[in-house]
Amino acid sequence: MMNQRLLPRTELGEMMTPAYVLDESALRRNLKILLDVQQRSGCKILLAQKAFSMFAIYPIISEYLAGTTASGLYEARLGREEFGGDVHVFSPAYKENEICDIAKYADHIVFNSFAQLRKFRGYCKGKSLGIRVNPECSTQDEPIYDPCAEGSRLGVTLTDFDEAEFEGVDGIHFHTLCEQGFEPLAKTVEAVEQKFGKYLHKCKWVNFGGGHHITKPGYDTEGLVSLIKRFSEKYGVQVYLEPGEAVVLNAGWLVTEVLEIVHNGMDIAILDASAACHMPDVLEMPYRPPLFNSGQPGEKRYTYRLSSRTCLAGDIIGDYSFDEPLKEGDRLCFEDMALYTMVKNNTFNGMPLPDIGILRSSYELVKRFVYEDFKGRLS
Repeated sequence: MMNQRLLPRTELGEMMTPAYVLDESALRRNLKILLDVQQRSGCKILLAQKAFSMFAIYPIISEYLAGTTASGLYEARLGREEFGGDVHVFSPAYKENEICDIAKYADHIVFNSFAQLRKFRGYCKGKSLGIRVNPECSTQDEPIYDPCAEGSRLGVTLTDFDEAEFEGVDGIHFHTLCEQGFEPLAKTVEAVEQKFGKYLHKCKWVNFGGGHHITKPGYDTEGLVSLIKRFSEKYGVQVYLEPGEAVVLNAGWLVTEVLEIVHNGMDIAILDASAACHMPDVLEMPYRPPLFNSGQPGEKRYTYRLSSRTCLAGDIIGDYSFDEPLKEGDRLCFEDMALYTMVKNNTFNGMPLPDIGILRSSYELVKRFVYEDFKGRLS
């Protein structure tokens, strides 16, 4: 019999696995916090689709947020067709055969350089245009997630800022954070004001980018509200935020099943979920994802290495401990799995993509992927 203590809800033991499950109540909890920040500060908050693009629940998110941000044509179109509201787009470089379609879907288009602005502004008549700046103010230690790292391609530095070309541009965009609190944002805003303050007075809007952990317990929302109000009043601008993780923080699970237990120096559980295919950030960052009702290695009585059924030797999720031994058929529930999973997963090794579902009063299957989804990506 399945160990129900490994699952936060009994319904999760009844569905097919692997499966991404979005918890609507947890989603709305996050959205209420974001709505409160909007209402008290006057900012507009947008969903960063690069982190989360489950458009089946866009109607819910659109009850609370002002629109979406996109990294290119496809996300811009998805935001326009499925979400509505404001559609903002930023890309490090645009393609000439896509810019007209982007302009058809987007309200705001942000350019990464003045060369890109010169090349494409004629295609974007009637749109609100912006330029991304690099305040050269690093607030994190991971270079892969630091747009202000030395040699970064993202944003215009003060040295390269072209005041003449900035004429007629409506806004400035900066994005330097990744899963961070209020203090790094305050430090970044100070750097932006010091370096680009005289241009801020010419703006209609300023976009503070994403990476804000607003819905994480302990985040200084009062500080955020005060900062936004001060900034918007000082420069006479509309402030935008575009978080991804904050929208769905701790609102999704990846449910997986134990297929077999093997032993090689330690007990190893082979799952039907894969780090490489279904949660790539586990290997890319890397990090150890939270797992419901488990502990650190050795913390509880039984420790297992959790791995996948792909042929990749390093497809290992991590080491976890449990109160009782795992057995074939047990369901495990990885937490905080809504973001950067569905948008980044893949079918390496012919692995099926997980189902996508919503948990309300009961579980509702939204999407099941089949062989044709795998074959359709190939030629």
